[in-house]
Amino acid sequence: MSKLKTKKSVSKRFSLTASGKVKFKRQGLRHILTKKSTKRKRNLRSAGILHPSEQKRITSLLPK
Repeated sequence: MSKLKTKKSVSKRFSLTASGKVKFKRQGLRHILTKKSTKRKRNLRSAGILHPSEQKRITSLLPK
């Protein structure tokens, strides 16, 4: 049986935590920042945890 390949586009966007959850960077913090409030920009800085229903799809593309 051949080795499973990692989907490189997924590996750049998502990472796994020690407990196996999928972590991602939130969108919307690249440009057009003047109309966004400080609170909104601050909350976008923190990493998000993917919902468990989506988690299975991403972990299948990230074999480790």
